Amino acid sequence: MGIASYGERRVPGLRREELAQLAGVSVTYYTRLEQGQSHQASESVIEALARALELSEDERTYLHNLARPRTARPRAVAPATVREATRRLIGSLDRPAVVTGPRTEVLAWNPPGHRLLAGHLDRDAPDHAERRPNLTRMLFLDPHHRDLYPRWDTSASCAVASLRLTVSRYPDDPALTALIGELAMKSEEFAGLWSAHPVAAHASGPRHLRHPEIGALDLDLETLLLADEPDHRLLIYSAPEGSPAQAALRLLSY
Repeated sequence: MGIASYGERRVPGLRREELAQLAGVSVTYYTRLEQGQSHQASESVIEALARALELSEDERTYLHNLARPRTARPRAVAPATVREATRRLIGSLDRPAVVTGPRTEVLAWNPPGHRLLAGHLDRDAPDHAERRPNLTRMLFLDPHHRDLYPRWDTSASCAVASLRLTVSRYPDDPALTALIGELAMKSEEFAGLWSAHPVAAHASGPRHLRHPEIGALDLDLETLLLADEPDHRLLIYSAPEGSPAQAALRLLSY
């Protein structure tokens, strides 16, 4: 995986020689960086390349992650567990809340979160590692979950862009590599999106869902990083006060 893996150039007319000059390195050295043959690039060189390529903030983060030295052996991320205090927190919320791990696996959800995203699955599924739901896997391979997204193409593109950014943070995690391999083999749509190299966080913002029980929902998603569990994310879905979506969400709490 080299520098060229960050995604599509926004400056297609810029030649390799020009990029090397802008970054202040030789063409030979830049070529090694582009081909993934050198992992000793300084922060200043990577930042110069990011400016020359006109990368977004997420793409810039991705590029810096790619340039970090790799470990000699694959290193698995520690098994994900949720603190009891976090479970109590989401259990106290009257709106859908989900805790995910570094591979977009669901580690915990409250009853509204379960009913919103995966009411067809057992509520205790996140407590069992062997059948733990995974939001990205469900988006591509679970038709019930896929039907939640009337704008599925947009949702799928955002999910892949976020996953690629995650991979740059955990390049040596075998389970994450296995997830990508599984999706690429079982979903042509995922394989096509993955080969396009999108990179973006898409952690928060509007979400448009079509729930089988309560109908169309225009929601807002906020994603929070948990201080004591930095690899975990708390996803909270809400709707404006007095909106039809807020009234519909209340039905998920019963």
